[in-house]
Amino acid sequence: MARKKQPKYNVGDIVVITLYGTVGKITNMKILDGVYVYEVNNHDGFYVEQTLQHVTEQEMKKGDTEWIELNYNFTFGDLVQVTGYDKDVFRIVGFRTEVWRYKNDAWEDTIYELSRITDGEWLEADESDLTLLANAQTANAILKKMKQDKAGMNKLDLGKLKSINNSKKVSVKTNRQEIIDGLLDIYNDYHLLFDTFKDEEYKIVMDVVQNYLVKLTEKK
Repeated sequence: MARKKQPKYNVGDIVVITLYGTVGKITNMKILDGVYVYEVNNHDGFYVEQTLQHVTEQEMKKGDTEWIELNYNFTFGDLVQVTGYDKDVFRIVGFRTEVWRYKNDAWEDTIYELSRITDGEWLEADESDLTLLANAQTANAILKKMKQDKAGMNKLDLGKLKSINNSKKVSVKTNRQEIIDGLLDIYNDYHLLFDTFKDEEYKIVMDVVQNYLVKLTEKK
């Protein structure tokens, strides 16, 4: 013998309307075409069960919140060398932090996304594998030099660049507008390189930077 379906909610239950994220009390319920529907806060209109959630369920899903303070040693536009690629120079075009949590251990890893200056080849590297050669502002001048001579990087005194940057602390941009400005500088630099040398690798970097810009400008 079939059992009649029971309503998931009752009059008086406190629920979250998941469509809007608002909380209210069920003030009426009825069956329409064999489906339970619910009135909330005496307002016109009814909600089906799939659009509602007990407020206790919502609280359970929130879980614990952990605040993590992250310090980055490099930022968008910096020129760096990578362990194992000592003759190459890369520019930072993005980075992310991976958060690892276990029962008896916890740590964070920062991964930097890089583009090789000479040909735009893509590379990812841990923070510990990077050595700063020039900050973003200095990098702009270097890339302008490259515009005139594609082999220009081979003429740079990389040792001198390392020495300069080891002798002073380079501030890291944390303001969103500053990050956007830095990405725009990178985009414009690679646009010049692409126009000059017509190398598709530069176009790939432009597209990646553009994607980061879209994500940053969409955030409120």
